[in-house]
Amino acid sequence: MPTTYEDLLLEVKDRVAIATLNRPDKLNAWTPAMGESLKRAVAACAVDDSVRVIVVTGAGRGFCAGADMGLLQKIQTGERTSDTKTEEISLSPARTGLEVSKYYGGRFGYLFSVPKPVIAAINGPCAGLGFVFPLYCDLRFAARDARFTTAFAQRGLIAEHGISWLLPRLVGSARSLDLLLSARKFDGTEAERIGLVQQAFPQENFLQEVLAYARNLADAVSPRSMAVMKAQIWASAYQSFNESLEVANAEMAKSFATEDFKEGVAHFVEKRAARFTGR
Repeated sequence: MPTTYEDLLLEVKDRVAIATLNRPDKLNAWTPAMGESLKRAVAACAVDDSVRVIVVTGAGRGFCAGADMGLLQKIQTGERTSDTKTEEISLSPARTGLEVSKYYGGRFGYLFSVPKPVIAAINGPCAGLGFVFPLYCDLRFAARDARFTTAFAQRGLIAEHGISWLLPRLVGSARSLDLLLSARKFDGTEAERIGLVQQAFPQENFLQEVLAYARNLADAVSPRSMAVMKAQIWASAYQSFNESLEVANAEMAKSFATEDFKEGVAHFVEKRAARFTGR
């Protein structure tokens, strides 16, 4: 796994990878280099058995203030800007029996195909493109005083990068329209209340709380179960109930033959900590 990335830091500890957007002087405003680095880092974590959960957060006092304003100014003057192309990441059907990459394209769609939970730890200002990115994560946590805004309407833009599909599925259409049309600012406490994030924590122990949650996923549950469940959830938007049920029945039968199923029963019966392998 590469150890250095432009505009990004990556650390692995206790089977949790922490990817930190690293432009603190710019509130981690998004750059093509940052997008390339994050994709490469996540790709490396996706196939690294020492990583079971991926947490993405921001350096300094911000999470991500949106696209770098210099890039927006270049677009305004007609200059072309684009992210560097990288290899696509897909969830191996051999591992889970499911394939979701065909459903989700765009800048961040690859995150749905990663066979591990991806958690956004929103520690501070979260705006524009920085608001969109966490919607592609499986779970979101925020500091109570983190500040959110969609920002697009105040820049003469529209609901970009799939947010018009993702946001209503989290907070409903009326709240989505409120947040998009007004571009108003709101804090982590409101984000929790409307269902945008799972939970908001005090700033002083924010990252510790998120990492405690991530470590519990890494230690206490089956990596294989998490991979299959994640794929089931993200595929279900394109399935009927009966199709979803058929997939679940097939995956349940497969799970009975796995080492993780045997360990799941054994550690419960023996009243000890689980030792899941993901196999």
